[in-house]
Amino acid sequence: MRILPYGPGAVLAEYDDLDTVLAVAHRLRSLALPGVTDVVPALRTVLVVFDGADRSAVEAVLADTRTEPLPPGPLVTVPVHYDGVDLVEVAERTGRTAAEVVALHSSVEYRVAFCGFMPGFAYLLGLPVDLHLPRRSTPRTRVPAGSVAVAADFSAVYPSASPGGWHLLGRTDLELWDEQRPVPALLAPGMRVRFEPR
Repeated sequence: MRILPYGPGAVLAEYDDLDTVLAVAHRLRSLALPGVTDVVPALRTVLVVFDGADRSAVEAVLADTRTEPLPPGPLVTVPVHYDGVDLVEVAERTGRTAAEVVALHSSVEYRVAFCGFMPGFAYLLGLPVDLHLPRRSTPRTRVPAGSVAVAADFSAVYPSASPGGWHLLGRTDLELWDEQRPVPALLAPGMRVRFEPR
C-alpha cells in the first residue's frame, strides 16, 4: 500500500485489493478519530478527509492492512421488474434462459462495496460468477433511472438517467437518490441488498 497527500485536508491510500479497502474504511469509521470528516472507499483506494485531525494517527490506521470479517450492514430490498433490454442477450451469452438469469441474479445477497460514477450509484458485490460479463462494447448514451444492471463482477442500480455501458436486466421504482431525504443516497458502503422479482 502507499499513502499519498491529497491537498491540505486529505490523504489517499492505495491498496492491492478491495477486501483491504473495506477493512481499513470500516476501521477508520469505527474509531471515529477526532477531526476526520469523511471516509470514502473505492475499488482500490481510501480517501480520508479531515479538519484538525492528527495526520499521523490517520496514516497509522491506513497503514494497518489487517482484514477481518465485517459486521453485516442494514438490508435493503429492491423490487425489480425483470424486463431489461439486455436480459435475453445476457441469457444467451451465459448459456441460460432469461428466467434462469432472473433467478440467479435475485438469489443472492449483495453488499455495497463503494459508491461512485454519480451520486447514489452503488457498486454491489456478490454477483454470481455465471453472470460476470464485461461492459458493453458500445455504451448507451442514455440509461433510464432505476435500471438494474450488471457488468464485470458487480451489479448496480442507476440512480438517475445517464450514459452507461452495463447490461440492463430490469428496473425498479425505488428512488436511489433523493436530495429531500436527510441522507440522499438509499445505498451506502456496508449495506446489504437483495433484489426481489416483481
